[in-house]
Amino acid sequence: MIRDLRFAVRMLFKQPGFALIAILTLTLGIGATAAVFSLIQGVLLTPPPYRDPEKLVLIPPARADGQPTTTVSWPAEQWLDWQKQAKSLETVAAYDWSFNFLVLPEGSTSMEGMWVTREYFDLTGLKPVLGRSFLESDTRPHAPPVIILGHDFWERKFNGDRNIIGKTIRISRWDVPPTVIGVMPAGIRFLPSPTTAQEPNYNVNALVDYWIPASADPAHLKQRAWNVAARLRPGAGIETAQTELGVLTNREAQSDRNYSGIVPRVHSLTEDMNASGSRILFPLLGAAALVLFIACGNVAALLLVRGLQRQQEYAVRSALGVARMALFRQVTAESLLLALLGGALGVALAFAVVRIFKIIAVHAVPRLDSVHTGWPVLICGLASAIVASLLAALIPALRASRMDPINVLKNAGPKSSVGRGERRLLRGVTMVQTALTLALLVGAGLLVRTMMNLSNVQSGYDISHILTMSVTAVQGNWADFHQRALERVAALPGVRDAAFAWGVPLTGNSWPAHLEIEGQPQATKDSDRIELPLRAVTPGYFHLLGQRIIDGRDFRSTDDRKAPMVAVVNQAFLDRYFAKSNAIGKKIWFNRSDPAMQIVGLVSNTRTSDLAQQASPEVYLSLWQASAFSKHLVVRTDGDPRSVTAAVQRELRAIDPTVAVENIETLDQIRGDSLASRTFAMRLLAGFSVIGSVLTLVGIYGVLSLSVAARRREIAIRTAVGARSQDIRKLIFGEGFRLIAGGVICGIVAAVALSRVLRTFLFGVEPTDPLTLIAVGALFVAVALLACWAPTRRATKVDAMEALRYE
Repeated sequence: MIRDLRFAVRMLFKQPGFALIAILTLTLGIGATAAVFSLIQGVLLTPPPYRDPEKLVLIPPARADGQPTTTVSWPAEQWLDWQKQAKSLETVAAYDWSFNFLVLPEGSTSMEGMWVTREYFDLTGLKPVLGRSFLESDTRPHAPPVIILGHDFWERKFNGDRNIIGKTIRISRWDVPPTVIGVMPAGIRFLPSPTTAQEPNYNVNALVDYWIPASADPAHLKQRAWNVAARLRPGAGIETAQTELGVLTNREAQSDRNYSGIVPRVHSLTEDMNASGSRILFPLLGAAALVLFIACGNVAALLLVRGLQRQQEYAVRSALGVARMALFRQVTAESLLLALLGGALGVALAFAVVRIFKIIAVHAVPRLDSVHTGWPVLICGLASAIVASLLAALIPALRASRMDPINVLKNAGPKSSVGRGERRLLRGVTMVQTALTLALLVGAGLLVRTMMNLSNVQSGYDISHILTMSVTAVQGNWADFHQRALERVAALPGVRDAAFAWGVPLTGNSWPAHLEIEGQPQATKDSDRIELPLRAVTPGYFHLLGQRIIDGRDFRSTDDRKAPMVAVVNQAFLDRYFAKSNAIGKKIWFNRSDPAMQIVGLVSNTRTSDLAQQASPEVYLSLWQASAFSKHLVVRTDGDPRSVTAAVQRELRAIDPTVAVENIETLDQIRGDSLASRTFAMRLLAGFSVIGSVLTLVGIYGVLSLSVAARRREIAIRTAVGARSQDIRKLIFGEGFRLIAGGVICGIVAAVALSRVLRTFLFGVEPTDPLTLIAVGALFVAVALLACWAPTRRATKVDAMEALRYE
């Protein structure tokens, strides 16, 4: 094999142009595949830093009838029962997401953490790198508050001070500062917390900043407030746990009607954590693999043509006694060498592309910070090179090893040309390339149409000239701070309006709450209760966003905690619950035992949660009557909203130097972030489509050029017997059109099958959209026919006398 590789090196140096084209072609295919694989390796294949993570499961509640549920948490009574009776579970722990602020004199900073029961660290197998974990005494009522810090937070905010153990830190809303008792290892992320997934600062893919001990309150054992995770016992599977917990839950439902209709759904923690990443990365890996196959097709065609040019050499060597397997090895060695060189350059390209991904895909791909270039990319590049060499060399190597040397030598000389069989094989390779390219183009076209449809969606609010930032007063009278902040910010030059809101559009933020609505049947069990998203805003917020007050009134500054509770609802709320009457004056309760909220206003619909979703019922509360902690300051300006950022921050800190000001973005940026996954997929598919198209057009050009060269004698004879230039043009163009049309037809079939994986990204267009299929197919045919122009022109220039001179 070493001798074959040496010979391959000499042969490639003899034809540097061929070698360069083949290597660059493979570089594009291998680079694309290795870059996407590096994302998959970092996001999906790297296990979480827990002990035996494949044994960890999440246990969210679900409706027994399979319908969507608004119940996303368990009461403590339920998981305490599982701890005692579930034989299939080794450990059961409860937890919830937590959010707070580290109070600092120069400006406070937000921190995300977890409330966890003592079993959490046994469940995950996590052990602190400094200090200790929680003890049973830490969870007792009135125990001194303690806290464990995340490694990244400890390094970022405390400069990795190893003497932090035993010290207290100041946290907002804590009367007694907690004592730091430990620091956890690096790289620990949150367990999913559906109960708080719509909080403004919730980010399940972030690194945990802190842990706080929690325990069940005996006075509130039936209150639904806990997320539950568990570790399966050795030998127990998810199905076993599902069956056992279902039996235990049904037993509870017989004694307490609130548990009726709710069942546990046991599923793998790693699968849950990888769900959003898999949704975008696997389709993109498939697209990159198609680019690799197209590149391999080009190199295979190049090797076939080169093999045809060298067939006399192969015939002579075979006649001199070289074994067929030796010829097979020689061609394979040349392909392997090309693939290895292409793989090396492809890996270098992948390193650069991954860096670009980490810049442009921050909001599109979860846990992108865990993606690192290294051995995984090198291994993927090597594997792709080996696969590419096999795909590219298989057919040329087989033809070289199976040829009949006698026939080749007999036909040697100026009369020899490429036969119909060889041309048919090359056409087949090119048709496959065309089909794969069309599948990529259709996918990109569907995503382009999706983005166009989303850009034309009437959101119900005006996003231009709006600046947002999360603002939290961590001490003092928060109502006084926010009122003064609105006065000072609204008075700034260039500021038109200002308002505070808990739940800005397209951030996914809201407060899901169970409500009772006047005139609606009262639910008899938890699974049937009405749950709607709540948002809290200050007066003028609707006007600032461009929402219309359809009926009633806006909030007033007097709608504070001293006044009766009021609410504003949207048109979708009216249509669902008061379709034949007026909602103004109707009442809403969190619980019938609580004071009622009276509906005082009706506003126009907005696509608040997602531009791709129709407006749904929403309830707005007066911020002065709500207890929202961290809020968004929303500012409409006359010009560029970013120009007033410094002035707004200065005014806020003038009121309170410790105020936390974070997440400064324009509403237009927030809109872009909400579409990030679709935008990233569209750009990547478009890029892959361009690469695939260029490679395929080169392939079409090469096949027709070879056909013209092979049919030079035929063309000369046709010309000699009276064929005109337009007849020759029709002949070659017809061959090219049949080649392209066959590939397009196969490509449409492939596109219909493969585009279904993009269904979750599409909006306003189906995977089988005929307009996209026809438009993309027609456009590709038009461009591909241009690739036929040069070979066709060359065919019309054939000199009949010169071509037939040797006959």
